[in-house]
Amino acid sequence: MVPAGAPVAVAPTSEGLAENVAGLLCYLAGWITGIIFLLIDKRPWVRFHAAQSIAVFGGLTVIQIALSVMSSTIGGLLGFGLMSMLGLLVGLITFILWILLMVKAYKHETFKVPIAAGIAESIVKK
Repeated sequence: MVPAGAPVAVAPTSEGLAENVAGLLCYLAGWITGIIFLLIDKRPWVRFHAAQSIAVFGGLTVIQIALSVMSSTIGGLLGFGLMSMLGLLVGLITFILWILLMVKAYKHETFKVPIAAGIAESIVKK
């Protein structure tokens, strides 16, 4: 008998990785591993997580870059302080999503991030 809360065991496939492990790895290095798994893995569930990783962490990376550029162009103590606080907030959101998505994928659960999940589903259908 499996204790409550124990990870769900998923058998490995011809790709060599269990689907839940591949799903977790899609998020491990953000959009970079998302691109890798989108290119090499053919399983729909893994491809969804790879595409969602690209959408979520790619989008958050763009936001971080934009905040950094805005901080340097706005200048002044107020602009720098505001952009720094927003940057910290985006960083915290990124960290929380990173952990949450890896844990959910390892448990073989499909957690759909609003907006990003729709983008991911359209990428996977292509």
